[in-house]
Amino acid sequence: MADIAFVIPRGAKPRRRISSRNVIIYGTLIVVALYYLLPLYVMVVTSLKGLPEVRMGNIFSPPVEITFEPWVKAWSQACTGLNCDGLKRGFWNSVRITVPSVFISILIASINGYALANWKFKGAEFFFAVLMIGAFIPYQVMIYPTVILLRELGLYGSLTGLVLVHTIFGMPILTLLFRNYFAALPDELFKAARVDGTGFWGIYFRIMLPLSVPICVVAVILQVTGIWNDFLFGVVFTKPEYYPMTVQLNNIVNTTTGVKEYNVNMAATILTGIVPLVIYFVSGRLFVRGIAAGAVKG
Repeated sequence: MADIAFVIPRGAKPRRRISSRNVIIYGTLIVVALYYLLPLYVMVVTSLKGLPEVRMGNIFSPPVEITFEPWVKAWSQACTGLNCDGLKRGFWNSVRITVPSVFISILIASINGYALANWKFKGAEFFFAVLMIGAFIPYQVMIYPTVILLRELGLYGSLTGLVLVHTIFGMPILTLLFRNYFAALPDELFKAARVDGTGFWGIYFRIMLPLSVPICVVAVILQVTGIWNDFLFGVVFTKPEYYPMTVQLNNIVNTTTGVKEYNVNMAATILTGIVPLVIYFVSGRLFVRGIAAGAVKG
């Protein structure tokens, strides 16, 4: 009869699924998730209630009778100052501000980052240091000089002037992102292209730009979120007819005349924040990929 071999298990003892460590981690995550989701829940359910039901004060209870009238009023009827055309005009103003600002700033910043990472021109370090200093200067310090500059250029109070402001103020951090990303790519790609005789623009468009999709997504999310949610620049550098959505939302919520319609205010708030929220959820995986691929590497 053959001997029976007994195998003694080795290695670390398997962890229990339920442990004090897991309870603390998942408990903390649940509390944080509730902290952020609870206000969103209150906003959604309040925006779907009629005003008489809102006045009952049960902010956590679901609507007895769902109505989309607050959403319609917030979009096309709520007063945002002298005009009572809702957030519709502000939405299109925000689109006309955000789209060119994001495109131009990312295009220029990607070229800057590519040049700083791969082409060591004279004064590159000084140029990069100036950009970094600009990234940490408070916006409030630059408002008055920027107003004077835009006035002299004839752009003050226009959408073009606001696009220029967002493009310039977004340049330092975006340049840092692209520089670090391109610096993390293998040097062999750049050297091989140089050996083949490819020039500055050829390497940029044929090699660097196609490889920079993850960091471009990161830049798009950062710029769209920052520009779309901006209030300060929108109220300072534009006229009432060009106010972005955030400024109009402030005018709706802080109006002191008439009845306080909390359901309309909640609907207007959700409408204002839905664009950056959708963009983040759609491209969230690429955002994480871009960060992990070198967006924060020095």
